[in-house]
Amino acid sequence: MDLANFEKMDPIMLMSIVNLKLRDDFDGDLNELVKFFDIDRAALEAKLATAGFEFLADIGQFR
Repeated sequence: MDLANFEKMDPIMLMSIVNLKLRDDFDGDLNELVKFFDIDRAALEAKLATAGFEFLADIGQFR
């Protein structure tokens, strides 16, 4: 799934997709994920924060 239009996605669905990608394709490395999809990390984190999610680097997931 392409995350280019993440700003229009439901934040709960977005969190699920991002966590899946982090787990399966990027070994929990958020910097690599945003680089691969050419998206702004701060904007992604802000979008997910609207639903109360934050990135936990120690587990490589949003919770």
